[in-house]
Amino acid sequence: MIALDTNILVYAHRADSEWHTRASAAVADLANGSGSWAIPWPCIHEFFSVVTHPRIFSPPTPRERACAQVDAWLESPSLVMIGEDAGYWETLRASIMSGKIAGPAVHDARISAICSRHGVNELWSADRDFSRITAVRVRNPLAT
Repeated sequence: MIALDTNILVYAHRADSEWHTRASAAVADLANGSGSWAIPWPCIHEFFSVVTHPRIFSPPTPRERACAQVDAWLESPSLVMIGEDAGYWETLRASIMSGKIAGPAVHDARISAICSRHGVNELWSADRDFSRITAVRVRNPLAT
């Protein structure tokens, strides 16, 4: 199963992103495909936070439009929303210790641990910060 990181969601949503066309096509391919794909709940939270932030985008995405975007993704019958489960801490702890993770990198370790716990074999992200975390293979679908 493939999971999507926040940056892919942001690029797919924001038409003013230089990566919009590629990201939008990648998300549409997953949403319209027959295989399961996933979005970790923390990526939805971060997506909403980023696209509605007036210091990041001018103009920011209105709340209603950001909610409508999330609703549209949730309508995909093959989408699996994933989050922390009972064994999550052990997986996160192992990633933190093996990758010598601290500070803001904990968020990426969190996403990786959630993906690992739910059988995700590939996380699509344009974020290079996942390089120290080995629980899940990371691939940038926007790279040519």
